[in-house]
Amino acid sequence: MKKASLKKTEKEVASLEAKKVKADVKAAEEAKKAEAESVVKRLLASGMSADEILEKLK
Repeated sequence: MKKASLKKTEKEVASLEAKKVKADVKAAEEAKKAEAESVVKRLLASGMSADEILEKLK
């Protein structure tokens, strides 16, 4: 019975770890997106056109 309980707990831990990794990746992507939006806003505010920004990204 202890082995079954241990296996179930290990499975739950693995599932939670996978969810954490997924959440960490999503949070990193959101942070990158927010940073990119901030940079674009600053460049637009400084007078750079959207076309110039797109050209720099290439």
